Amino acid sequence: MSRGIARALLPDDNRVDRRVCQLYQRGIVPYATAWAWQRSLVDDRRQNPSLDDVMLLLEHPPTYTLGQGASTQFLKFDPAQAEWEVHRVERGGEVTYHCPGQLVGYPILNLTYYQKDLHWYLRQLEAVIIQVLAVYGLQGERLPGLTGVWVSDRKVAAIGIKVSRWITMHGLALNICPDLSGFDRIVPCGLSDKAVGSLEQFVPGVQFEQVREQVAIAFAEVFNVQLVEDADVAKIER
Repeated sequence: MSRGIARALLPDDNRVDRRVCQLYQRGIVPYATAWAWQRSLVDDRRQNPSLDDVMLLLEHPPTYTLGQGASTQFLKFDPAQAEWEVHRVERGGEVTYHCPGQLVGYPILNLTYYQKDLHWYLRQLEAVIIQVLAVYGLQGERLPGLTGVWVSDRKVAAIGIKVSRWITMHGLALNICPDLSGFDRIVPCGLSDKAVGSLEQFVPGVQFEQVREQVAIAFAEVFNVQLVEDADVAKIER
C-alpha cells in the first residue's frame, strides 16, 4: 500500500478530525522481533501519549503463542521438546498458531483518543475483518460470548489483545492462504468444537497482498484514522 493509496482514502476536508496512524508493512518477521517492536512502541507512548498511533501488518514464521492465562492442556505436543517456536505472551486468550500466509495486525493505539472500552475495541477489530470479508462477498460472523470472526462455522480470524494505560498491543490474525496443518497440533483458542478456516478456502486464488491492502483500508475506515505508510522500520527497532 503506497502513500498515494493511503492518502486517497482520506479526502483533504476530512483529515482534520482524524488521528494519524503510522503504517508499517513488513514481510515475514520473527515473532520475538515483532513482539519487541510492540513493547518499544507501547513504552514510548506511555512516556509520551501524544505520539501518533501505529499499525504493524506482517507475517510470522511457524510460531505458537499462548495468552498470559492460557492452559498448556490445549497443546498436543511438549513445548519443551517442540521444533517450533512457542511463546507465552501478555495478551488475553488461549493458544493460537501463526505462519506465512496469515496476516497479523498489531495496532498500537491510545484508546484515550477513541473509547476507553475494551469490549468496544474488540468489536472494532472484528468489524475490520468483517468489512474485508464483505469485499470478497463473504459474510463474517461473530459468535455470542466468543472473540474472533467466522465464515460458515470456520474461524478465519483470531483476536487477542493487551491494553495498559489504555495503550493497545497484540491484535488480530487473519488466515488468508496459510498452511492450516499447524493448527492440528493445538486446540485453537481452546475451542475443540470449532474448525479453523482461511479466506482461500472460500475465495480460491485470493491474493495476499490485495487482502493486506483491504485490511489497511478497513482499519482506516473503522477507526477513522489517517494512515501514513512509513518504510523506515529503524524507527521502531531498538
